[in-house]
Amino acid sequence: MPLQFSKPARKHRPRLLLLVLGAMLLVSALPLGLYHFQVLRLSQEKLTDTESVQQTELTRSVGQEIQLFDVNLYQQLISERQILALTGLLDRVNDPVRAPQVTRLLENFVASNPNILYLTAVGTDAKGGGAGNFRADQDPFVGKALQRAFSACLQSVVFRSEPLALGPDNRPAFVMAIPLEVSEQFSGMLAAVVSLDSVLRRLEETSVRGRTVFVVDHSGHVIAHPNTRRFVPGTDLRSSYIVAQASGLPKDLRTTATVQRFSDIEEGQKAELIGTFSTIPDLGWTVIAQRSLEQARDDAGVRELNAQALTFVLVVTAAAVVLGYLFAVGISTPIRALAASTRAISRGEFHERAPVRGAAEISELAQTFNNMAGDIESFVARLKQAAEENRELFLGSIRMLAAAIDEKDPYTRGHSDRVAKYSVMIGQQLGLSPEELDRLRISALLHDVGKIGVDDRVLKKPGALTAEEFQIMKQHPSKGANIMRPVPQLKDMLPGIELHHEHMDGRGYPYGLKGEEIPLMARIIAVSDTLDAMTTNRPYQSAKEIDDALQVIGKVAGSKFDLRVVEALEAVVQSGKLRTAPALVEV
Repeated sequence: MPLQFSKPARKHRPRLLLLVLGAMLLVSALPLGLYHFQVLRLSQEKLTDTESVQQTELTRSVGQEIQLFDVNLYQQLISERQILALTGLLDRVNDPVRAPQVTRLLENFVASNPNILYLTAVGTDAKGGGAGNFRADQDPFVGKALQRAFSACLQSVVFRSEPLALGPDNRPAFVMAIPLEVSEQFSGMLAAVVSLDSVLRRLEETSVRGRTVFVVDHSGHVIAHPNTRRFVPGTDLRSSYIVAQASGLPKDLRTTATVQRFSDIEEGQKAELIGTFSTIPDLGWTVIAQRSLEQARDDAGVRELNAQALTFVLVVTAAAVVLGYLFAVGISTPIRALAASTRAISRGEFHERAPVRGAAEISELAQTFNNMAGDIESFVARLKQAAEENRELFLGSIRMLAAAIDEKDPYTRGHSDRVAKYSVMIGQQLGLSPEELDRLRISALLHDVGKIGVDDRVLKKPGALTAEEFQIMKQHPSKGANIMRPVPQLKDMLPGIELHHEHMDGRGYPYGLKGEEIPLMARIIAVSDTLDAMTTNRPYQSAKEIDDALQVIGKVAGSKFDLRVVEALEAVVQSGKLRTAPALVEV
């Protein structure tokens, strides 16, 4: 086997030019970049804190205004109930005789309160008078809300309805109702359809510069939203992260909280937002303010600051790259020349020498390299000679061992050499690599080494073997493998030694392997072994012509032998590379 030098896998390593450029960038642009990003981060944190404070003040303020609005409304209804009591109409609001007087009182109340769209007072039979410009009987949702209000008042409970959308422009409203009682006995209901236009105007005033302020109930449905076309009162907003956070709190909890960063759909696009909510537990409502962080950054000038800082960093980076390139070229030119010489040495051109030039350190390195190259050239020459001698010694030892095995049986003299020759020819036909052919040759030479451990009376018996003797003979592949296994250099040859008597149909020995379970090396040796056995005289048969032998082998191709190997053997014979004639081996 010729001496070969393995070439280590080439790894990607950065060039000196890139290292110098990188160093220049690290000491110039990187600190600026880090400073820029740190300032940007701090400014964004400051922006977030400022926005959080503004939203907190805004939601609390709007929440207090809404609560005051509700308290005033409730007090006005209480006052109207007291007026009905003073006029003796508290238990007669459904009396047709008193209807004009009741209607006049209701009309005066509506006229004095622009937030009341409709006011009705009904008796225990749910009948009575009403006043206002709004026709409650023509809106089924308002009608149902009034029915629920009546049921609540029967239980002496103040009623506030879910959000209602009125008119074609979906103006927000709700129904508030209080019970009418005489001597703690239910006598009717005073109910108002309340417009939330004043609340809506307040939300519109505060929803500026990308900020949106809106009100939802505890179940996450819109009470009032500045975008009444898209967010109709009653719209379910629980899919919004901040609404879900607020809805998950206890209904009677009064709190204000900020959600620093969350994602939501803003104007049809996904955006990163900051939001704050403030609860109104008396109403079960929540005021929410949210704003796009990108819009907040634009308003604060963060984007412009970022662009200016990036421009400055890019200018400094470009200057660092130019200076670093000029500096690196002056260093790398002599080193590249030295590298070219080292590549030549790595290709086996040991006569190559590096030019001695450049700075003192590089010149000294080149001279040392040349001295080393001369030593390597001398050493490699000696190493090649020693390796060739070792290889020839190794192969010679194997041939002697194979010859010694064949000599035990006079009928098999030269058998191992012939099997090795046939196997290599078949391997070449199958396209095996030189390394594979080398392993195949050695394995074929040693395929019968296990016969050393077979009793001579069985091995040299001239007649047919008995069943017991055949069982002894079948042990020689395993014995051969066991003999050679302690030798590490023969590890790859063991399959051919141990498994060359296996059959494709699984009826071989020693393990009964089938098909592709049998290594290709063993399948090739099996065919070569049989060919030589059939074309030489043996105690149990006379030698056959090679064509007759091929015919016999072909009949068991696929069951005993690998069909592909048999076809390769036939191709070798047809090409004229393998020629043999029946011969008597002399004892």
